[in-house]
Amino acid sequence: MSQRTKHSNRRTSRKPPASGRKPSLMLTTREAAASVDELSAYHRRFQSLFPRREQRAWSLLYLCGQLSNLERKTIEPMVLGLIGPEPNTIRAVQQYIGQGQWATPPLLEQAQHLVTDWLGEPEGVVIVDGSGFPKQGSHSVGVAHQYCGHLGKVANCQEGVFLVYASRRGYAFLDERLYLPEDWFGPEYRERWQACEIPDTLSFRTEPELGLEMIAELQQRAVVPFRWVTCDEAYGKSPAFLEGIEALDKWYLAEVPSNTRVWLRTPAVEPPGRGVLGRPRLHPRVKRTAPRPQELRELIQNLSPTLWQRRVIKEGSKGPLTAEFAFVRVTPVRGELPGPRSWAVFRRGLGPKMEVKFYLSNAPANCPEPALVSVSGMRWPVETAIEEGRGEVGMDHYETRTWQGWHHHMTHSILAHLFLIRLRLLFQKKFCLNYGSSASVDRASDRRRSGWCARHSRHHRLSPTTQPCRLSVSSQADTFTIGQTAFNSAQRQSLVVIHEVS
Repeated sequence: MSQRTKHSNRRTSRKPPASGRKPSLMLTTREAAASVDELSAYHRRFQSLFPRREQRAWSLLYLCGQLSNLERKTIEPMVLGLIGPEPNTIRAVQQYIGQGQWATPPLLEQAQHLVTDWLGEPEGVVIVDGSGFPKQGSHSVGVAHQYCGHLGKVANCQEGVFLVYASRRGYAFLDERLYLPEDWFGPEYRERWQACEIPDTLSFRTEPELGLEMIAELQQRAVVPFRWVTCDEAYGKSPAFLEGIEALDKWYLAEVPSNTRVWLRTPAVEPPGRGVLGRPRLHPRVKRTAPRPQELRELIQNLSPTLWQRRVIKEGSKGPLTAEFAFVRVTPVRGELPGPRSWAVFRRGLGPKMEVKFYLSNAPANCPEPALVSVSGMRWPVETAIEEGRGEVGMDHYETRTWQGWHHHMTHSILAHLFLIRLRLLFQKKFCLNYGSSASVDRASDRRRSGWCARHSRHHRLSPTTQPCRLSVSSQADTFTIGQTAFNSAQRQSLVVIHEVS
């Protein structure tokens, strides 16, 4: 086979980008009309938060562009696809995103109210995670040569921190932050700092600090009900992050590194004071006669085989996904002193590699073990939400370089994704919600649910493989119109939202 033929085969077999796929759900005419009405009503919930009328119009245009079937969801393709070749409109929308004087926190708070109305439950889970956005060049705000989770390697990228809410009803974004690397606070970055219009009052925050800041604001607003916070080891290895969650009176189940040190029994502590010999102690310390703390990877080697139990993490489309779990009460090391009594949770896959995950949780001693099992599998909603954000609403399709532009775009992406979740709930598709696993686990032959999940089986569940309802937005059709807009070219072409109709 020639090199040209090989190249041709690769080219023809290449799949189109997710945002270029056809609508994944066939809707009836009634459902299509209802979704258009729902989009109009949905956007009206946010209109009063924009100070100017034209900002409301650009917001609607941008939302429709993100919900469209355009292959590339940046501003110029949006305007060309929905309105036509209007250079003034392109510049106006670029200014609206990059330099527009409208605040994102009120829109996110309104979105959080809707998340509560549509998905809220007292036992809800807040998931914090980061995601990288690869970038070329060095002029975009916060760009640096750093680890990019999306690529799985160190690369030139921006890093965002996101909160996602998950309950038995579904999942949705709650908040976002842009991580600004510490180098950006040095004098050599002042010119770029000013070019990106970064606020002068900004101070350096690590990613765990940004995540905790968002969770604290969520708790302070008291809008979204939640009991649990979960995260990967990038956040779990930060004692300050875990202590912050404890201070908010929330339960965490945090993945932690295998070298995390714990005591099986809380050791005695000597207070400050005069010792037998030498200078007085200025700080408390663990008694010298206390046993040394163990790393979790050491502790797991000495666990009794009777502690391991096979548990169902979630109900998958091909059967239950299971793993072996062991639960031990421990006292973690916090600054060389004993921390609060906690759960150490060990999760071991059943496959040939037997991948092991380590967790710490401040849940009370009487917390049911099936609850810990279920929450240990709560990584998939944030991964799925970010994947949908990229593939369905163009979360990574932006060309703005400014601080404000990044937050404007991400806020719009959160609103667009939430609307797709709303359609999913509106049409009441009978899917099965799976609290998925980020680690490899095996599928059991039986269909037993854990007791904690079975008590709530009356709720419809959404699958992590379920695609959100997709809107196909076109300027060529005239089946359904979205009211009157403030677009200058509204006389020439109508902005319409259509669906595939069965």
